[in-house]
Amino acid sequence: MITGADDYPFHQTPDPMAFAGTDRNFYDRFFFNGYTPDGEVFVAVAFGLYPQLDVMDGAFCVLKDGKQHNVRVSRKMNADRSMLAVGPLSIEIVNPLKETRIRLTDNDSGIECDLICHARHEPIEEPRFTRRIGTRAFMDYTRLTQNVSWSGEISIGGETIRFDASDVFGTRDRSWGVRPVGNADSQPPREGSLTQFYWLWTPCNFENAVAFSHTNDDEYGRPWNRRAGTQIIGEPLREYDEVEYRYEWSPNTRRIASLIADMSSEAGRAELEFTPFKTFYMTGLGYGHPQWGHGKDQGDDAFAYDVMEAEACTPFDPLCLHIQALAKTELTIDGETHSGIGVVEQFFVGRHDRTGMLDGLAVLPEGER
Repeated sequence: MITGADDYPFHQTPDPMAFAGTDRNFYDRFFFNGYTPDGEVFVAVAFGLYPQLDVMDGAFCVLKDGKQHNVRVSRKMNADRSMLAVGPLSIEIVNPLKETRIRLTDNDSGIECDLICHARHEPIEEPRFTRRIGTRAFMDYTRLTQNVSWSGEISIGGETIRFDASDVFGTRDRSWGVRPVGNADSQPPREGSLTQFYWLWTPCNFENAVAFSHTNDDEYGRPWNRRAGTQIIGEPLREYDEVEYRYEWSPNTRRIASLIADMSSEAGRAELEFTPFKTFYMTGLGYGHPQWGHGKDQGDDAFAYDVMEAEACTPFDPLCLHIQALAKTELTIDGETHSGIGVVEQFFVGRHDRTGMLDGLAVLPEGER
């Protein structure tokens, strides 16, 4: 089955590009976020391709004035991965790993955008994410992370908001491989479904520096995937072998009130301190959404728009577990402190002994954590 994607010299097997292995959960996804210096406007984009399911979908979200506006789109892919457009939402790779254009044209939400993200540094390849349930591959994927700046404009509610690349920053990632997508498996693993997942991701931006760290931990608090680094713009990346997290929690919740990441290696030491002040709900982008979950078949051409009241989402609502908390951030390195902004992405389900999280969504009482 030959498609437009076959005109690009990126084949990895003798098959046409329409075929991506044999795992029905194969996916290929773009993710972006961006925020104004004062944090008053936060935008996020997800755009995914699911070759075995023949689905392409995406979402564009804006958090402003306490309201999270969510535009979601989906269509049948017709086996062609070369056309990165679903309804009014499109992705254009202007300069690979350097510039990407995102457009949201006229649609029923009244929200439109024409934005370009500009890379601030070379992409960081995170360790390959591989986790199994018994003999079943739950996830097996590669991801790159890259902090960016933004230029262009967004129109919402009759107001035009202009982004200047000198001070509107954010993060993009690209991931591809195997994750649970589409409808639930009709025959789960004999060991049962995954009941524990601990995910913390903290990319952040400063005027002349970037930093990031992430960890996937098991139920004992041991990392099975972790990486951290800092970079003064124009200088080499510094990586850290040891990362220790110090938490303060919002009372009786799984929400982080403040976070410090102590990082060290032969390259030296660095400290990242985060103070969250605003919450974005990843369900707006389809993560964990019961209807608009990634890769679900919505038909030939589907569109949806809704608005969430940010303060109305409770910490234990299943639609509100996976969040990106916009945070004031300080990086201390080489005796110098840089002030900036970033996100503390959090998705915590099940046990995590080091932080007092119990099975399900329970936590130890205040004072025992």
